[in-house]
Amino acid sequence: MSEIAPVIISTHLQKKFGDLAVLRGIDCQINRGEVVSIIGSSGCGKSTLLRCFNRLEVISGGQLIVNNIDLSQADLSRRRLLELRARVGMVFQQFNLFPHLSVLENLCLAPQKVLGQTSLESKETASFYLNKVGLKEKANTYPEQLSGGQKQRVAIARALCMKPEILLFDEPTSALDPELVGEVLQVMKQLAQEGMTMVVVTHEMQFAREVASRVMFLNKGQVEEEGNPREVLTNPQSERLQTFLSRINMSLA
Repeated sequence: MSEIAPVIISTHLQKKFGDLAVLRGIDCQINRGEVVSIIGSSGCGKSTLLRCFNRLEVISGGQLIVNNIDLSQADLSRRRLLELRARVGMVFQQFNLFPHLSVLENLCLAPQKVLGQTSLESKETASFYLNKVGLKEKANTYPEQLSGGQKQRVAIARALCMKPEILLFDEPTSALDPELVGEVLQVMKQLAQEGMTMVVVTHEMQFAREVASRVMFLNKGQVEEEGNPREVLTNPQSERLQTFLSRINMSLA
């Protein structure tokens, strides 16, 4: 029963920046173990929605519950916020590694500060996840000495060190050279196979088709179409999604 329990529930979720309505009534439910790909044109609200899921953005209206924590509350306590951040990891487009820290130090920082792990515990955890993403030999390397693909794999390992229940990915391959994309997607595929709950904002349609259990297409701050990836991406019903996919296919041709 727990495998299909919802871990993210949004009801008419809204987000405004001043007078600009970016999210205009998002209704969605993401279950434990699902891999949901969020697709759509730039400016449609994909990244904003993802940032709402871990309270990097405070919603303007509606309801949002993540891992049984009600993020609709404007005055969420620091304790509940830290609990959320410990259970919901995020991998950013631009890696966000600390340049003055080694790879190992980057991975150990949050587990020590947030989870209260000892130096030894955090190093053991970091070594485990560095090995998992194929970079154990880079533990004492600094970020500037890594390729973009390696940096992103380190960022994934850093998120995993917190042992999250949900992983959010904000266009994790868009800043990478094309030849480096595959190594990051391979790590993500492995996590999906292991049952990690993942929400992935992406333009990688092949990844969405092969790995995601569901695709959500956002248009102008609303979910315009969603469903099985192969059905949605092969036989889109909305005219806007048809146009979006045709443009991506033309750019890949």
